[in-house]
Amino acid sequence: MDDDCKGQEDQYLSSDSLLYIFRQFMSKESLIHFIGNNLLAGQQSAAADLASNFSERQLTKGEYFLKEGQLANEYLFLEEGCIRAYTTDTEGNDVTTGFYIKEQVVFEVSSFFSRTRSKENLQALTGCKGYSLTYPQLNELFHAVPAFREFGRAMLVKGFVNLKERTLSLINETAEERYAGLINANPEIFQFAPLKYIASYLGVTDSSLSRIRKEFQKK
Repeated sequence: MDDDCKGQEDQYLSSDSLLYIFRQFMSKESLIHFIGNNLLAGQQSAAADLASNFSERQLTKGEYFLKEGQLANEYLFLEEGCIRAYTTDTEGNDVTTGFYIKEQVVFEVSSFFSRTRSKENLQALTGCKGYSLTYPQLNELFHAVPAFREFGRAMLVKGFVNLKERTLSLINETAEERYAGLINANPEIFQFAPLKYIASYLGVTDSSLSRIRKEFQKK
């Protein structure tokens, strides 16, 4: 009788463990999908194994993921919400340098990889949920999983290309063209970010952005 009870208990614990694993899998479904699409196409189980190394990370509205002067130590896959990157100019004004929305990777690349103090702030504009790796965890995966190294290289290249394109756009595009490019590529940003932050990102004044928006709506 005691053996039967023990067997039933083991079966219960096994079912409970399977339920926990299932919930963990479902909670990271978007992360697994992201890894599968960008790293391990068609290898769902391998993508799930990699995703198991990530820890859930939540930010409340206004909370900082990273502050200027800190050492970047987290690599975040953003599942929900919006994060703004900004720095401070020589006159003490905030200047928006970027926005991160769902299914994008968030980290301050220079600080993270060069191990220097960040010159940018990363602040949640909304409540945010994602999954993160620490710097040591990322390095461990780079060494242990060749495909993950390739993924990291590809992400760095993509980040460099985006930065280059943004730098050039501030030189050889009009404010109207930059606005059109932003709204066509990332319309979600306009749902989350105050217009003053968007104006700062585009390199225009608030009043100029208001004029551009009115003209764009007429087209």
